[in-house]
Amino acid sequence: MAEIKDPENTILLELKGGTVTIELLPDVAPKHVARMKELARSGAYDNVAFHRVIDGFMAQTGDVANGNMEKNFNLRSAGTGGSDLPDLPAEFSKLPHDRGTIGAARSSNPNSANSQFFINFSDNNFLNGQYTVYGRVIDGMEHVDAITRGEPPAQPDRMISMKVAADA
Repeated sequence: MAEIKDPENTILLELKGGTVTIELLPDVAPKHVARMKELARSGAYDNVAFHRVIDGFMAQTGDVANGNMEKNFNLRSAGTGGSDLPDLPAEFSKLPHDRGTIGAARSSNPNSANSQFFINFSDNNFLNGQYTVYGRVIDGMEHVDAITRGEPPAQPDRMISMKVAADA
């Protein structure tokens, strides 16, 4: 298991196979980090589907408006929603979209990221400078690799829970 250096900026993401430990990067993208922690602490990410999972590319989740079975779950519209909070401004950096990095999903508007994010399965350098990088998997990437593929998957995997390590 990875050493957690900063529990306040570490996410524990529970998937079907086990825990994924994500180191957040508040020095790089403070607004995106704050949003993920706020939504994790409210339970908004719990049971949300991975609605777009492309082999060799990335796994996308975080549609808290449409991706939760207890709410108005509709797989067809998963990926179109966000949270009730305002959209975030882009926080682009020089950090590359390497395997295991967390990127902010958005529409064609660079300032439209909200709650959705993706985890890169491989080095996706064509995304560099176009999507905010705000975290990286430091342990449990094998659980991310095991997420069911599809756009959307017929039986999507879900985030069982997401917690800030300081609260766990």
